[in-house]
Amino acid sequence: MSDVLHASPLGKISGYKSVYDPSLLFAIERQDKRKELGIDPDHLPFYGRDLWYGYELSWLNLSGKPVVRVARFELPCSSPCLIESKSFKLYLNSFNQSRFASAEEVAGRIARDLSAVAKAPVAVRLYTINEFESRAFDPAPGTNIDEADVIVDCYQYDPTLLARSTMREAADNGLVSETLHTHLLKSNCPVTGQPDWGTLVVSYRGEQVDHASLLKYVCSFRDHQEFHEQCVERVLVDLQKHYRFAELTVYAQYLRRGGLDINPWRSTLDIQPGALRFIRQ
Repeated sequence: MSDVLHASPLGKISGYKSVYDPSLLFAIERQDKRKELGIDPDHLPFYGRDLWYGYELSWLNLSGKPVVRVARFELPCSSPCLIESKSFKLYLNSFNQSRFASAEEVAGRIARDLSAVAKAPVAVRLYTINEFESRAFDPAPGTNIDEADVIVDCYQYDPTLLARSTMREAADNGLVSETLHTHLLKSNCPVTGQPDWGTLVVSYRGEQVDHASLLKYVCSFRDHQEFHEQCVERVLVDLQKHYRFAELTVYAQYLRRGGLDINPWRSTLDIQPGALRFIRQ
């Protein structure tokens, strides 16, 4: 992985190209980290997708007039590769001084280029500013656990902080159904060390999750270096190791950096997640 990242534009001074250039996109294979977590890349134990919003997309129409859009990109978690975010930003900036006949042409180009790099179909939707303004922010679902009275003294990833619940279990065969969220998620880019801030949501039916220990565990990511998608898959795997679940969904809504926000969603349920957007995004 380190050799691959060394070849990427991460952590390097990069000149901005303003003429369309799909070669700027850089792929990161998912399989290495998944094998580290004990996930078989050929038989994923979850469903999901990575939802990106791009707020810095502009090009010229055939008359030379600038056009701006907000973009939504949806990558399946089954894609062999994720797309490194700095390369994604450089790629989107390469549209700035390029002329296109329509927004549909731009969306088609982007979908084709992203799909080639991810090695799986990527869905692309472009919004006008007026269209995007009409979208309300979504509230973080479920119970916020940020006010739990806990002592936090570990800021390096530590899954042993997860503990069995001391809370009373439900009567239905000990199964609890609840959704929890915390705004205290922070991890760091594995190359540049820049902070990645986010809201983490855990929704499940199964053995009671101890709220305090979950919060301490999430705080242990504070100095952890890993990509957004990998952090979410790590949380799901760790929870499955410590608790018994009939259903489990884990997702994170990360704040934008470089005009992009990344929102990985993973679940044991084969359902279609909503395209959420929280207030800090």
